[in-house]
Amino acid sequence: MNRKFIVVFFVLCHLHSLLLPPPLQCSRSSLFAAAAAAAGGGKWDLLQQNLGIVAMHMQLLHNDKVVIYDRTDFGVSNISLPDGKCRYDPNDKVLAVDCTAHSVEYDVASNSVRPLTVNTDVWCSSGAVTPDGVLVQTGGFNDGDHVVRVFRPCSDNKCDWEEIQGGLIQRRWYSTSQILPDGRQIVVGGRRAYSYEFYPKTAANHVYSLRFLVETNDKNEENNLYPFVFLNVDGNLFIFANNRAILFDYTKNAVVRTYPVMPDGQPRCYPSTGSAVLLPLKNLQSPAISAEVLVCGGAPRGSYINAQNGKFLRALNTCGRMTITDPNPKWAMETMPEARLMGDMVTLPNGNVLIINGAAAGSAGWEFGRSPVLNPVLYRPDNPMGTRFQLQNPTTIPRVYHSTALLIRDGRVLVGGSNAHELYNFTNVLFPTELRLEAFSPAYLDPAMAATRPTILSPASHSQFGYGKRVPVRFKVAGPVNKNLVTVTLVAPSFNTHSFSMNQRLLVIGSGAGGVKYVAKSTYQIDAVTPGSAILAPSGYYMLFVVHQEIPSEGIWVHIP
Repeated sequence: MNRKFIVVFFVLCHLHSLLLPPPLQCSRSSLFAAAAAAAGGGKWDLLQQNLGIVAMHMQLLHNDKVVIYDRTDFGVSNISLPDGKCRYDPNDKVLAVDCTAHSVEYDVASNSVRPLTVNTDVWCSSGAVTPDGVLVQTGGFNDGDHVVRVFRPCSDNKCDWEEIQGGLIQRRWYSTSQILPDGRQIVVGGRRAYSYEFYPKTAANHVYSLRFLVETNDKNEENNLYPFVFLNVDGNLFIFANNRAILFDYTKNAVVRTYPVMPDGQPRCYPSTGSAVLLPLKNLQSPAISAEVLVCGGAPRGSYINAQNGKFLRALNTCGRMTITDPNPKWAMETMPEARLMGDMVTLPNGNVLIINGAAAGSAGWEFGRSPVLNPVLYRPDNPMGTRFQLQNPTTIPRVYHSTALLIRDGRVLVGGSNAHELYNFTNVLFPTELRLEAFSPAYLDPAMAATRPTILSPASHSQFGYGKRVPVRFKVAGPVNKNLVTVTLVAPSFNTHSFSMNQRLLVIGSGAGGVKYVAKSTYQIDAVTPGSAILAPSGYYMLFVVHQEIPSEGIWVHIP
């Protein structure tokens, strides 16, 4: 980094700070951000100038198409429904008759968009993919809060949303969905919904109370919406809300253990809106598999109320990491290069975590975010503490409230959305409604890495494997191969909205230490072993990658029935 640039930047920052309130002033972290950004990694590409809708919710399907939707009570979108179709909804708060779409299917391969029809309001809903690859979306707002919607992927462009009225027993708005080992999904929480229920329903058609959600509800701010839910390696659920977490046995409606409160005591869930991931699961053949959770960013308590009064508090710049399977678990706190709320955490095929989107001040909610954070951050979980964060090259598009990010099979991250105000407002607002769709290509996709990048030769895409099965994976690498630095990973496609990727999961199923065989010129084979049970990897479609020296191949789809 040019020393002269740093000095000039520091002087300008100092002068600029005299004119700005504290949350927006330059700081040592902004100086570090500017310095690292100039030498950062990754590349940005604009895919769609006009997606037609705000990418508020996204789910990748196993045909490499992404279902995207926002909400129906926004007014007229920028993409029409096909064949003169219109939505007739007397309960809609903006338009009873609307001939525009509020959901689309994005085709990754052709970079094209197809409008879809959704009739009831899907705003702030949740979703998960069933074992056979069908997207099941749950809840929403207004006339959509009890509705379940189903999208079955197809190859003829004729598939569309199917809506099941009364599919949910309780109103689910800002709830979280998690796929379970038996293929059902559990829907947890939501605004004024201190409970959970299952879909599909069984003979026991019940709602179950969850007192933990009452206990974590902040007066006036809540801070426990869109709770972070992960399926633990013992089959129980790790549930994080506000600044607390429990391990929960959903089969007995019982709290198995209570985890320590986040050391700083600050909230991390909506509307404070940090993000969280389950770090890569390794050593799957071990009788004692460990699981770690990472929770990053958010806004300090009181941010939502302060933002309502025009005061925008600085976001949190800390992450908490904890091994949730330890007998005596404790949070280890780390400091990010920049403060961030409303950021998205995406697990990359090599096990690193990309933290992207968000703002440095304010809160989630209409008009409440300030100071967009344009630089993604790469988090390397296997590095020593203090060396794990690396700033990446910035975007030029602010992505604040209602923005999303999603890993796709070629290793890029789709980035869309940002609707910081109610309705489709494109002018006379601080952050206009954002319809552009971008792709962030991490540094591992740089052409300079071509000789290191593996290409999978077998198994064939969409192969099917049972649990605990040996899978020979054959791959090519043009340049020299370090056999000790080859791994095989499985990544579950996640449902992303409001800074949380539901069902996001990466499993390391093959390690090259002593296990990579030379086959022919530039061709090698490694034996992977699929996870041993549906507790480790619920039945469904996964992307399989070969990773060499942290450079992943393009993935292939595999199915665990």
